[in-house]
Amino acid sequence: MRRLLGAASILAMTGFATPAWAQDASAAAPGTGAQTLDSNDVGEQAADAAPDEEGIVVTGFRRSLAEALNVKRDSVSAVDAIVAEDIAKFPDQNLAESLQRIPGISIQRDGGEGRAITVRGLSAQFTRVRVNGLETVATSTDGASPNRDRQFDFNVFASELFNSIVVHKTAEASLDEGSLGAVVDLNTGNPLGGKAGFTIVGSAQGSYNTLSKDLGPRLAGLLSWKNDAGTLGLAVSAAYQENQTLELGNNTVRWAQARFDSVNGTPCFYNTTGTGANLVYTTPRPNAGGTYRSSAACDAAALAFHPRIPRYGEVEHSRKRLGITGSIQWEPSDATKISLDGLYSNFKANREENWAEVLFRSNERSIDVINAVIDPETNNLVSGTFNDAWVRTEHYFRKSQTEFWQFGGTWDQDISDTFRFTLLGGMSQSTASIPVETTFVFDDRDAQGYSYDYTDSRSPVLSFGTSVTDPANFQLAEIRDRPSDTVNKFRTLSLRTEWDVADGFTVKTGAVYRRFTFDTEGFLRDTVVCGNGGVDRVLGTINCSPSSAFGPSAIYGFPAANLGELFELGKAGQPAGTTTQWLVPNLDAAADFTKLYSRTPTIDAGNTRGVVEKVTGGYVQFDFKGDIAGLRYAANAGVRYVHTDQVSRGLTSGTEVSIDRSYNDWLPAANIAFFPTENIIVRAAVSNVITRPTLGQLTPGGAVDGFNYRINFGNPFLDPFRATAYDLAFEYYFAPQSIFSVALFKKDIQSFPVASTITGTFASTGLPTSVIPASSPAAINPEGQQWTINTFINGSGAKVKGMEVSLQAPFSFLPGVLKNFGGIVNATFIDSSATYGLSGPVTVANVGAPSFAFGPNVPVTASNALSGLSKRAYNGTLYYEDSRFSARVSASYRSGFLDPSTPLSATGNLFEGYNSSINVDASVRYKITDQIELSLEAINLTDDYRDRFTDEDANRNYEYNHFGRTIQFGARFKM
Repeated sequence: MRRLLGAASILAMTGFATPAWAQDASAAAPGTGAQTLDSNDVGEQAADAAPDEEGIVVTGFRRSLAEALNVKRDSVSAVDAIVAEDIAKFPDQNLAESLQRIPGISIQRDGGEGRAITVRGLSAQFTRVRVNGLETVATSTDGASPNRDRQFDFNVFASELFNSIVVHKTAEASLDEGSLGAVVDLNTGNPLGGKAGFTIVGSAQGSYNTLSKDLGPRLAGLLSWKNDAGTLGLAVSAAYQENQTLELGNNTVRWAQARFDSVNGTPCFYNTTGTGANLVYTTPRPNAGGTYRSSAACDAAALAFHPRIPRYGEVEHSRKRLGITGSIQWEPSDATKISLDGLYSNFKANREENWAEVLFRSNERSIDVINAVIDPETNNLVSGTFNDAWVRTEHYFRKSQTEFWQFGGTWDQDISDTFRFTLLGGMSQSTASIPVETTFVFDDRDAQGYSYDYTDSRSPVLSFGTSVTDPANFQLAEIRDRPSDTVNKFRTLSLRTEWDVADGFTVKTGAVYRRFTFDTEGFLRDTVVCGNGGVDRVLGTINCSPSSAFGPSAIYGFPAANLGELFELGKAGQPAGTTTQWLVPNLDAAADFTKLYSRTPTIDAGNTRGVVEKVTGGYVQFDFKGDIAGLRYAANAGVRYVHTDQVSRGLTSGTEVSIDRSYNDWLPAANIAFFPTENIIVRAAVSNVITRPTLGQLTPGGAVDGFNYRINFGNPFLDPFRATAYDLAFEYYFAPQSIFSVALFKKDIQSFPVASTITGTFASTGLPTSVIPASSPAAINPEGQQWTINTFINGSGAKVKGMEVSLQAPFSFLPGVLKNFGGIVNATFIDSSATYGLSGPVTVANVGAPSFAFGPNVPVTASNALSGLSKRAYNGTLYYEDSRFSARVSASYRSGFLDPSTPLSATGNLFEGYNSSINVDASVRYKITDQIELSLEAINLTDDYRDRFTDEDANRNYEYNHFGRTIQFGARFKM
């Protein structure tokens, strides 16, 4: 009888994680450890219900929980799983939102949907994802920014396409390397697991969002067939969804310090005569130029923090998802099984933004502050009225598409009763394209009577004194378009073997070849309409004022005239007194007028780069089980070797540079599980793990200043993140479908890249001398002096430690209908420490004569948690299920965390991230017949606001917005 590969790390690859209708929930005998399962037995025992240990029929959601526990219980290493209750019936609408139910996993939402995951405090870049056993990257352009890194975007796929998720939290030698956090297996169909003949499943839902008032379709279907002999099976599934959601709220784009023109009637800049000790202040110098004169009012306002770009606005998300899977499985004998799997996904996402704001950023010199109020606790300029303010309205539109495909094949072969192999190969590609990313801006650069009030910091009053609906007040001042493409490709071939040397002792070996390519290119059509005088830069039809010109007669753009449209702000949490209607550029009219898309684009050097990684390696692992002094155990131990060849390319001063490097890693790993009783398991694990460097930091692209001997670029010689991971867990399966577990974990991270300014030779960068400007002194003598190099270096490391606690049980001990209830709760507590170098607040408003310059920022060294890490996370689900009716309500909480993309913040703010959040979802299902089921689901019932901060101590408002509730209703049939 052919057996599947036993280790949990490859269960999903070989088809173990089959749909709920194809698994036997009782297949896992308690305490058997690394038990192997016979695939034919799994398929032949498929039924619409499975018995638990007491013979009670277990169906629906309870069955999915039981089967997920079986996956966990049968593994030697630490795994968790989520299994579909039936084919094409994943328990959540988004894969990321399902994963947050697992202890130790939190998610980050974008546009109201789960997008990326954090596992045990390590952000998405530290997690590797495999689809049907093949590592891949799904790159989304949705959300505030495109993903141009290693993280996997779960919002690319419809959840109906998947039957199970298996999360490997500890490493094995046989498990693919590359993760400090976890390896996540996403698994699609298994047609040989179903019944003989045809199976047809379909569902249709409507999705309604309470903010957008949009009703969109969500459709899914599956067709599978298996011959009577059970040797050939085929399956194809498809899912399609359209939805439109709104994101409403306010934003500051950080807070900053700067000197204003005047404060509460006190001028801050003057004309002067004399120099040094003889400097004499004469008349005030409004709006531009002059010398700053220190005073109590001016200094206090300058050193206080004010919002850089305070604004309210709306972001509209329009999404379309199409997903198709196909699978063919042929099992001519118990010794041979061949599977071919394909997956295609097309995700289109448009994003449109409308904002009304004041551009304080870099324009404070011209602005007068009246009635300034400064909070002494936070040092925030919380309210005031501002004259000569730079008012701006923006209209932004991005059109994007992610196209993903994967094709793979698996050959499982038993050579004898004791030796077998699996050959796995495949390829995948994720192409994220942004053909249009356009912004038009209207400016009114001398507006009067603008006021803001951040007394209620998350719901400020923003009021424009001059009319922001009158085209006569605005000029079209800036146009932008930033198209780009990002392509990720994987090619994988691996061979895995198993040899049963003796009863309870198996030797596993394997070899792998993997080629990953990342390419991104960006282009710019950006320009301001006017420079410093002369004709405009767009059409050459108007004469621009010099930059020093100020007042209503200044010309810095085209008259708004017929180029605008009115925008009305909806429910953004704004208080009374906030301006809610303003003029924004009309995208079509402005594009036609400026001929934007006819402009020749220039290369966006920072977003034109690539990485190629070739990985070759192998492993040996020993699996054994037995007993020590009567205590049964199961264990595995081995070592994995990987050789990485890496080529990084980028543009440095306009020249393409390519850097080669290679490195080797030996990654030992050991897992052991003890079974004191049939229902108690104690697990321990230790391993060395790696995550390869962030793609953006590897680029050799940047700029070389050969006159001042300065270089700004990435570092293609960065080492991988390397860590030693420890794990200890206790699991008590105290009743059918029940578990109480506690897991302790620790990760000692030896180093991680940090931004740094260092001094060194030009040769130390690895860059060719051809990138040095030919006209500069350095071109003649590159090593004439030491260079100042702004780059990334291998930092000093960090530590992560924590605990997961989980309890899951049906309430079968209760009387009557109460026994149909059940619950799941888990909590994760994490602590970590890392050292960061930051630029702290300016502490002096002026630095002596003659320059009277502002600042500078004060360097600060601070300890904090790793970015993306929440110190506390709680999840809970209460469910009810009988033969016809089922209902669930789930809540997920995570405490605040540093932003994984910009944890250090800027402009004098110390750290940046998100405050705590809680999401509540609910669902109700009713079976009219055994074939037809109705459903009603509610997502984000509390309409939780996303609360982003800048400066951890002051907790300044960076962003505060909400997405509304989503209601889904529909029907499902199966035959």
